[in-house]
Amino acid sequence: MIDMHSHVLYGLDDGPSDMEGAWKIIRGAVDEGISQMIATPHVHNPHYHVTAQDTISQVEVLRGLIREEGVPLTLHTGQEVRLHEDIIENYKSGELLTLAQSRYMLLELPSQTVPAYTVRIIEQLIREGIMPIIAHPERNRAIAEKPERLQRLIRHGAYAQITAGSVSGHFGKGVQDLSLRLLEANCIHAYGSDVHNMEIRPLEFKKGLDVLVKKKHVDRIDILIENNARIIADQPLVQLELGEVRKKSWWKIGIS
Repeated sequence: MIDMHSHVLYGLDDGPSDMEGAWKIIRGAVDEGISQMIATPHVHNPHYHVTAQDTISQVEVLRGLIREEGVPLTLHTGQEVRLHEDIIENYKSGELLTLAQSRYMLLELPSQTVPAYTVRIIEQLIREGIMPIIAHPERNRAIAEKPERLQRLIRHGAYAQITAGSVSGHFGKGVQDLSLRLLEANCIHAYGSDVHNMEIRPLEFKKGLDVLVKKKHVDRIDILIENNARIIADQPLVQLELGEVRKKSWWKIGIS
């Protein structure tokens, strides 16, 4: 299996603070059946800005250790790119990384809103041959309040990635409920751990899949796992027709 969203690099953003922490994530990933992982540190986030060169350099360091220890995991470069006005110029200048050097870019929205210029940025990226994947939309407050905001982005060509801990209940019942409703409406295309450490923000990769099995969503597991592999292979993603997001009269959402 492939984890397409992780903060495994150490000392760069809010991922592990040291090599030991990064190594715990790598070992934990292998224990959960993950054979490939994309490192996606924050870039242009208000709190963290990990450059492409720093990302590439540390991935090379960790790859060397993985080889030395004989760990069966392949580590790829990537970034979690915060939505911003100059994203096209930054990409053209080589400042931004796509996922595993593919056509896919992991795009992070602000936690509270979907900015008015989001569709414009999505359309500009697509014209450049870059397919944006919206990171953890289930933890965006504006989307929680009005899920059709995510559907609008998808209709304009974006994809969406759900976080394993959201599905497993790690972020609370409200986020879990929204995650399942988005999945049922075919609004989600990829699955990532968004792991930051093994203590507070663990992998939860298998736990999330176990919940989907219990909810009888095995068919959606197959699509998510297939699409993760297609990201690595730089192939078109499997898409299903968008459905209506099941309504809820209440929810409580925790943002982090």
